Amino acid sequence: MKKKVIIVESPAKAKTIQRFLGDSYIVLSSMGHVRDLPENEFGVNIDKGFKPIFRLIKGKKKIMDRIKEMVKKSDGVLLASDMDREGEAIAWHIAEILKLDKNQRNRIIFSEITEKVIKEAVKNPRTIDMRKVHAQIARRILDRIVGYKLSPLLWKIMKSGLSAGRVQSVALRFICEREEEIRKFIPKEFWRIFGIHDGKKVNLIEVDGKKFDPVKSLIDEEKANEIVEELKKKRFFVKNVEKKISQKKPPDPFITSTLQQEAANKLGFSVAKTMRIAQELYEGIDTPDGHLAFITYMRTDSTRVSEEAVKSAEKFIVENYGEEFVRGRRKKERKSKGRIQDAHEAIRPTYPEKKPEDLKKILGKDHLKLYELIWKRFMASQMAPSKYENMIFRIASDDDKYVFEIKHSRRTFEGFEVLLPTQDAEKGTLLKLKEGDEFFFEKFTAEKDQTQPPSRYTEASLVKKLEKEGIGRPSTYATIIKTLFDRNYVVRSGKYIIPTFMGFLVNEFLVSNFPDIVETKFTAKMEEGLDEVESGKKDWREILENFYEKFRLVFEKVEKRINSKEMILEIPTDLECDECGGKMNLRFGPFGTYLKCEKCGKTMSTKNEEKFRLEDGVLRVKDAMVDEVVENAVCPKCGSPLVVKDGKYGKFLACSSYPKCDYTAPYVEKARGKCPKCGSDVLKRRSKKGKVYYICERNLREKECDFISWYEPSEYKCPVCSETLYYRYKNGEEVLYCQRCRKSYRVEEIAISQEESEE
Repeated sequence: MKKKVIIVESPAKAKTIQRFLGDSYIVLSSMGHVRDLPENEFGVNIDKGFKPIFRLIKGKKKIMDRIKEMVKKSDGVLLASDMDREGEAIAWHIAEILKLDKNQRNRIIFSEITEKVIKEAVKNPRTIDMRKVHAQIARRILDRIVGYKLSPLLWKIMKSGLSAGRVQSVALRFICEREEEIRKFIPKEFWRIFGIHDGKKVNLIEVDGKKFDPVKSLIDEEKANEIVEELKKKRFFVKNVEKKISQKKPPDPFITSTLQQEAANKLGFSVAKTMRIAQELYEGIDTPDGHLAFITYMRTDSTRVSEEAVKSAEKFIVENYGEEFVRGRRKKERKSKGRIQDAHEAIRPTYPEKKPEDLKKILGKDHLKLYELIWKRFMASQMAPSKYENMIFRIASDDDKYVFEIKHSRRTFEGFEVLLPTQDAEKGTLLKLKEGDEFFFEKFTAEKDQTQPPSRYTEASLVKKLEKEGIGRPSTYATIIKTLFDRNYVVRSGKYIIPTFMGFLVNEFLVSNFPDIVETKFTAKMEEGLDEVESGKKDWREILENFYEKFRLVFEKVEKRINSKEMILEIPTDLECDECGGKMNLRFGPFGTYLKCEKCGKTMSTKNEEKFRLEDGVLRVKDAMVDEVVENAVCPKCGSPLVVKDGKYGKFLACSSYPKCDYTAPYVEKARGKCPKCGSDVLKRRSKKGKVYYICERNLREKECDFISWYEPSEYKCPVCSETLYYRYKNGEEVLYCQRCRKSYRVEEIAISQEESEE
């Protein structure tokens, strides 16, 4: 008997679905995308209506050949890739390769991988949604035009390996502009004035009948102290008492962007890590009960929840908390800008009755953390609002010149906050004060403060900014952020994202020459255009034609100027030539950056580029170019301090009095982490064959520690076994590796999570 073939993207998803459908079906995996535009050529025929040239991705021929063979022997095929644009495009590409009838009902979608939902989907196939496919193709071609055309310009004017992307460039602009805001920010001093009652600060809110805003009033220290002295002479009375009853509504269940933000803020997860773990929870994990999926589809902008899931949550809430904790009339589900089809749901647990504590032995540590975040948020979204009794007491001086305000809240019903507390609410009795009562302050005080610059972006706040401005889509945020790090346009400082000088330069070039590409409204409008393609309101070629005509004119002008050497990127620096006093400018050569004097032409190499900063068109390199002075190290010949210099064969120690003194010595580089055995410094050495290894300094001196390793120890511990993690390279990326657990972690994930735990 012939069986039907179902094709999905991943082996885990295939395994989960196969378990539900049994032997009547064969579930195969395409291992992700199967076709794409070619890597080494443009791949779009613009003259033929932007016709894309798709080719099999390297390594996919063998997979697709096997699928073809299985389909030939089957009783039919169903395409079950994910339900978003990317998934629809994957289904279309597979259908094209298999030469399936485009009018055939062979496409099934589902927002959760449970037995009931999968069996229902199999019974109700539809045709491939070509509007979604065309929206995805248009996005891919837009990205190819920008990336393939602009990146070579960056190579010519700066250096190879750089890239410009339609959406990543806007994200880079946000980060660079925020850094400029911080740099230009001038803090202003101001004074706050408090009365102290029962050991707590009470804010002064009114002076002479006018609102007192400490920041806007900008009173100086003398005036602040004058007010404090005057307050000491006054008597105070309760001017009025205001009582309010309020409710705090439960949050919506997660959509992609809010999950990414909350996981970053609460768990310290990078956006990429959140999406990777969510994907695994959606596709399925091996359990004692078989391969099970734990959450619904994680790429969604809808807060809609199925009726069945609502009933399941309500049943759980009644059994565990009581009927009064169940949410009343349904909230109106939010759909982001009308983009979402009815099939999409919010991110929620597939089995709401499975509490996080029940899965401790089934899910890994990070998977459990994310599941708990999703489970609690969903359950809270189905619970009743919390209730508060709020009292506002206005305390006025006997002449009404000064007014203080006390706000006191007491939670009278926990509602959803029994599961998801949002604030510290006092449960004790409220202050028993009535109008006309005399009020006594223990003392008055003036405290100096100053205005603060805006915060740098974290992954969470950058996602929030991208979503607010309509740039990209939640499913693309992880890729956008990863690309910025991979290109070394940004680096991480704790949980904050900081642009490198190369990031500043690329942004400056794009803003100056291609303002539309990095303009927020223009990019958001392009996203809306793609949404209109998906909804059938616009033709995908129309979107591309409108974009390309404007882009081509600007591109050709810039390309002509670069090719004719009319445009040479030369950035003025704050460094002066030590021979003629002329200004040194940064230039780009075939081997990287160098400095050249605009007067005498003297050149010199750059170093410590990661410390360069672009400010008001001038590159600040002076401080970065200073040789690093070695602490407590002096030249044995003349007694001058020793400095670290960069030479042909790497770093070495030299006398700071060179050329008067020519003393040099080998530079001993230390590892980033301490010795895992004794806590001493670990030194980086080379074997006779030139291979790098790491050895404890006590191994070299006293032979009291035998630590030696081919891998560099880090300052971080394994989150599972607490052993030292080592730096290693995996697929060209530096990762942290646990030698006991044999697990790899991304450096920034461990850095953020351990910084968060220290806080």
